[in-house]
Order: sequence, then structure tokens, then C-alpha cells
Amino acid sequence: MKAPRFWSGPPQTPALAARLLTPLAALTARATARRVARPPAFRPACPVICVGNLNAGGTGKTPTVIALVQKLQAQGRAVQVISRGYGGSLAGPVRVDERRHSAADVGDEPLLIAAFCPTWVARDRAEGARAAQADGAEVLVLDDGFQNPALATDLSLVVVDAAYGFGNGRCLPAGPLREPVPAGLARADMLLSIGTQTAQDRFARLWTPVPVPHLTARLEPLPTGMDWAGLPAFAFAGIGHPEKFFATLRGLGAELRGTRALDDHQPLEPTLLQRLQTEAARLGAQLVTTEKDAVRLPAALRTQVLTVPVRLVFDAPDPLDYALDALFRGSGDQGP
Repeated sequence: MKAPRFWSGPPQTPALAARLLTPLAALTARATARRVARPPAFRPACPVICVGNLNAGGTGKTPTVIALVQKLQAQGRAVQVISRGYGGSLAGPVRVDERRHSAADVGDEPLLIAAFCPTWVARDRAEGARAAQADGAEVLVLDDGFQNPALATDLSLVVVDAAYGFGNGRCLPAGPLREPVPAGLARADMLLSIGTQTAQDRFARLWTPVPVPHLTARLEPLPTGMDWAGLPAFAFAGIGHPEKFFATLRGLGAELRGTRALDDHQPLEPTLLQRLQTEAARLGAQLVTTEKDAVRLPAALRTQVLTVPVRLVFDAPDPLDYALDALFRGSGDQGP
């Protein structure tokens, strides 16, 4: 499902549809407030870092999780990730095995994260945490779950797309939010906005100041040795904001002869893939997609589709680094 256009704002002058749906949005806000007020079902013996959002849909949580994992690994921490496994059929808890599981089993995001560290899919996050601890985890990163009280967390990072912000500032279905911005940020420890400087400036005009430390970051393509300049490309993406991926390709110098924006997590059915291949061939273009979409491709097709790996780059990570250090000082762990 694509987000309705009126969700994108502006927050100061909401569209008529948003105003008409405001009573239902109030029900969403109250339901979330009741849910998050419940005491946690389980408190693990190790620190838990939650990477969540207020918006429904993609905001950049997966690259944020990967960046956190790499930070913790650089400190010598045995980090493991817990995910609900959105889009997958397994309820878990199950440790993701890239050789055995597909995106249909565990979801595309856990399959991508599993390339960086042990990753568990668990609809019951408390059971996932128990399994990860038994597997030797010294710190857990919770992928999503900011509005789920199943697991006590020690550091909560809310992620937002700087270009999109919090949309029109209203809760579902009147807007894109799972809960009101003031209520969500009151429970958060940090806010991370991801985007270009232009997007960050716009976000600051609309949404700051905020009551928590505000980090900024951007997604940058990894240098892979691939020369994208002048490459005739047909790009497809099933992520939160596909146009960002297309802009990245243009920035690398690729000649985009066609694009196809898919729904976030959209299954890559054989008929859809055949249409993409046919269109790319008609345009004399190379198929290109994101890392997250690539894990949903059938194995036979992965060598025929190029991917653009991106990584999160923090502009000024000191507040996050201090917060991570404090987690382990508080547990009596002085690190390796």
C-alpha cells in the first residue's frame, strides 16, 4: 500500500481528508498510549538498544541498525539483533541463516542484517531476547519495537527521514504516525534524522527544537570499484522512499532510462520480475536495485541485477558514542 499524498503535509495546514480522519487518529494515539504504558514483559541481563520510529513505513532503521552493529563490533562487543521479521512467515524465535532462509521465511531486513551479525526473528521479542542471550549476546539491538512493551530497553533511538519528516504530524489514518510526535519523543533518548543537508534544513524548520539530543546522518554509497558513470540503467526499488535510491544512482552518474517504484517489502513475483527484465531489455538498460530488494530476488537472478550498497554516515556521532559508553559503564562493564 502506498501512503496517501495528504499524509505528507504540510503540518500547519492539513488536507481536508486528514481533518475528516482526525477522530480515528485520536483512537490510534490512545491505543498506542495504552500499549506503551504497560510494564515490559522481560528485562534482559544485557543492554538493549531500540532503533524505532514514529512513522509507519521506512525511515532508515535498517542502515541505522547496521551502523550501530558496526560501532559495537568495533568496541569488541558481542552484539546480536532481534527483529519481528516483517514480511516473513516464521514466528520464531529463529536465528537467521542466509544459507537456509529466504526473505519469504524471515523478511528482507533480517536477511540483510544477518550478513553483519547474528540476527533473530521473533514475533515475541522477549523470547527472541532470551534466545540471543543463550547464544552469547552481550548487547542486543532491537530492530523496531519502539511501540512494543515486550522488552525493556536501555537506549531508544527514534529514526526519521529528514526529507519527509513526520509528514502532516497526524496519527494513522489521518497521517503517517503511530503516535503523536510529543508523546513519542518524550519516551525517546535520541532522535536521528537521515538525509541531505537540504533535507536536514527543511526538517529543522518544521520540527525542531526537539526535547532530546538530535543526531543527523546521511546515506552514502559504498565504494565498490563499479564505474556507474554513463551506465544505462533501469532501476527498481521496494523501499520506503524509492525516489531516494533513484537520486543516488543519478548522483553516481548512471543514465537512468527507466525506474519502477514498488511498495515497501513488495514480493518480487515471477511475473513482476519478467516485466522488469523485458522493460530493461527494451530500453537497452542494466537492471539495478537496492541491497534490501536484492535479498528478495531468486538466486538465479541475483548475478544479473546490480546493487548499490549504502551505509549510514553520522555527521557528529559524539552524543551517540557517549550514550553507548554510558550503557556499559552502568552495567559495570569497562569494555575489552
